[in-house]
Amino acid sequence: MVSRIACVGGGPGGLFFAALIKQADPSAEVTVFERNRPEDTFGFGVVFSDATLAAIHEADPVLRTALADHGRHWDDIEVRLKGQRVRCGGNGMAAITRKTLLQLLHRRAEEVGVDLRFSHEIPADPEQLADYDLIVAADGANSRFRDRLADVLVPEVEVATAKFIWFGTNYLFDGLTFVHERGPHGTFAVHGYPISDDVSTFIVETDEDSWRRAGLDEFDTAQPPGPSDEKTRHYLEKLFAEQINGHQLLVNNSRWGNFRTRRTHRWHSGNVVLLGDAAHTAHFSVGSGTKMAMEDAVALADSLLAHRDDLPTALEAYEAARRPSVEKIQGAARPSLSWWENFGRYHDAFRPTQFAFHFISRSIGKERIARRDPGFVDRVVRDWRVAHEGSAPLDTPFMEFGGRRLTPAQLAELRGEGSRCLWLTAPDAEAALASSYDQLAAALSREVPPELVAVQHGTPLTRSLLAEQARLVYGVPVLIVEDTMDDDRAETLVLSGRADLVAQADFAGRTDSVGQA
Repeated sequence: MVSRIACVGGGPGGLFFAALIKQADPSAEVTVFERNRPEDTFGFGVVFSDATLAAIHEADPVLRTALADHGRHWDDIEVRLKGQRVRCGGNGMAAITRKTLLQLLHRRAEEVGVDLRFSHEIPADPEQLADYDLIVAADGANSRFRDRLADVLVPEVEVATAKFIWFGTNYLFDGLTFVHERGPHGTFAVHGYPISDDVSTFIVETDEDSWRRAGLDEFDTAQPPGPSDEKTRHYLEKLFAEQINGHQLLVNNSRWGNFRTRRTHRWHSGNVVLLGDAAHTAHFSVGSGTKMAMEDAVALADSLLAHRDDLPTALEAYEAARRPSVEKIQGAARPSLSWWENFGRYHDAFRPTQFAFHFISRSIGKERIARRDPGFVDRVVRDWRVAHEGSAPLDTPFMEFGGRRLTPAQLAELRGEGSRCLWLTAPDAEAALASSYDQLAAALSREVPPELVAVQHGTPLTRSLLAEQARLVYGVPVLIVEDTMDDDRAETLVLSGRADLVAQADFAGRTDSVGQA
């Protein structure tokens, strides 16, 4: 067993790991180096899904106790749009203020004998910690250890186009609430949720054009952490005044940024290992970075205990144990992040119930949503029937078709000579969508434009984005063709407004070329 461990970074992940390993092996010398003071913390609250906390609770009940004694719990997601509020249940979650969680983790680490050193800056140089057998780099998304070891760890970063800023408010939301408002300069949206008896987290997102038109690009984000963007605070307090009953927004290093999804091809080098945001991030709309960091802590402690005399094997086992789960969360986060990059067009195009279903189905299908809240899905289907003379979603006539799911014979006709259907191949990567958008625009500018756009191949996300470009930007009906198309997938696409028509690929007549209108 390694006898001396340095943990650089005193966030929830680093503190939780330090307490776990010290509790398991009291003879180990475990030191946490944190550059901030004990009372310092940035951010307001952290949220956890009920379904994802088993491993953390089993390792140590500190978080379960913290949420029970100091947190707020809810079951519903509420979507507010155009004066209506739509709820979907079955989404058990809990939240707590970040400062309270850190205080409890400080106390837990001290109880088991961890040496906590605050206001202590550690250079990102393993040689400066040469006396330690293991260095745990839990120094956050801007990890200097990760950057210093970039040649070995090979970090990557994807920068989202949407802008976001993190506030609190003394208005109490009932639970996780998504608020959408079109103001004089564009569309802004809020992720709000309660974190205590008197404070809620209030995260705002918008597109860059709206942000610039509102004059919110003037704050100097290059200055050191501390000052908050007061102009933005006043602007958003006014924009969302009715939604928060005139309550105040609270600041804590509140400034605009673009979310950065970080991936690292390797999580360790020599005796340095990454933990939490230093190794990976996922957009806050689908998961808690704090939760992932604490799960990393459990896995790292378990691996060190299972391979006490073999540090390289322990670090390999840690990464092997955690990487699949992290990659799954990041995979789910990408379509969710994409939704937030495009929510302005959804705000304008959809009725409130369909908008809510489009949002909730961005990563899961209708059947899974119905298991959580059958009443919500019933409402979505009922609203569809009201708007379509009582027809079920897939049986609703459209254009010359008697239903929304096309047969192989109908697909063959659309591929045939003289068809007014434009066939587009979605790319395998989002970076290539710009070329597909250009191709779509060129086809629609012809003297005789296509009457229908069919999208095939690519990935579920690129197919949806290309289909929505045609349907929501140009107003052209869209057919989505996939290799497999069961009832759940078909109804999800149609009910959500991602497609007007759906079909399973007719392999006999399938072509990989882009068809002509």
